[in-house]
Amino acid sequence: MKALKYILFLLLILFIGLAIYIAVQPNDFSFERSAVIKAPTPVVYEIVNDYREWPRFSPWLEQDTAAVLTYKDKTSGIDAGYSWDGELLGIGSMQTIDVLKNKSIAQHIEFVEPIVSKSNINWTFEQVEESTKITWSMDGKQDFITKLYVAFAGSIEKNTAPDFERGLFKLDSIVQSDMKQYSITIEGTTQHGGGFYLYNATSCKIEDFEQKKQEMMPIVGGYAISNNITMAGKPFVLYHKWDTANNTVMFSCCIPTTLKVETSDPNILTGQLKPFQAVKTVLKGDTVNSEEAWNKATAYIKDNNLKEPLAGPVLESYLTNPISTPNPANWITEIYLAVEQQY
Repeated sequence: MKALKYILFLLLILFIGLAIYIAVQPNDFSFERSAVIKAPTPVVYEIVNDYREWPRFSPWLEQDTAAVLTYKDKTSGIDAGYSWDGELLGIGSMQTIDVLKNKSIAQHIEFVEPIVSKSNINWTFEQVEESTKITWSMDGKQDFITKLYVAFAGSIEKNTAPDFERGLFKLDSIVQSDMKQYSITIEGTTQHGGGFYLYNATSCKIEDFEQKKQEMMPIVGGYAISNNITMAGKPFVLYHKWDTANNTVMFSCCIPTTLKVETSDPNILTGQLKPFQAVKTVLKGDTVNSEEAWNKATAYIKDNNLKEPLAGPVLESYLTNPISTPNPANWITEIYLAVEQQY
């Protein structure tokens, strides 16, 4: 009997000691994980901001694919939210409480089962050269039950941070995949209306073409804006010569105008395209796919008993630009190859 009392006394001491140990654990927790994704910030932000995109990168939904997801009517922006009910995930919900477009997203996450808890989730987005630094953080209070759990299972950071790292890795993967999506559509023969245009021209090595184009187009566009010249359409490149053998390209960067313009800058000239028949090809996606689009357009010409006249216009018209349309998958380029019927 005396031994039993000693055992009970020791157990009581152990229990009190454990309770004290648990009680003195931190009342708060916080941690974060970051990654650098080679993509424009708006592209990354829009995916994180929309809960319907979360099944694509969420490490928890990856583990519990049978979980039932219920979305609010609003799935992006302030007051957006969704909830889940799964065998592994338990029951919980998340809601967006604040956003600063392309800068930050603040969310509130609440678990009902298997344990009751509430935490804050925060995302920040920072443009770093041609990439985006994204930081995913979590913080909250630790009540006694939570302290008891982490005392035996390890800290919330130890248990959850690897999931954050996995989620950021998956996010990077889907962003890269999304940006590479493209399509090429041959719309057949059409009549290009021609018209007047402002332009500057140069020649360069083929590998320098994109850089030169990016330097020159804003100059001619800026001239039109600063001189209050009405633009009659989207900017385009007019190709004069593409010489693969000698690795050179001659081209003009052009801004269509409603009327013939007399320019005051010797580097900005006025040209005119006469109306012409052309095969029109539409590339939706990154311009790195232009070569494939051109090849398909050329094949179409050969397959349909058409030919390209020696002096016929060859041009690319850019319906979007990287500033207003940051995701390359949504860029639209129209290619016009002048043609005539073969007899």
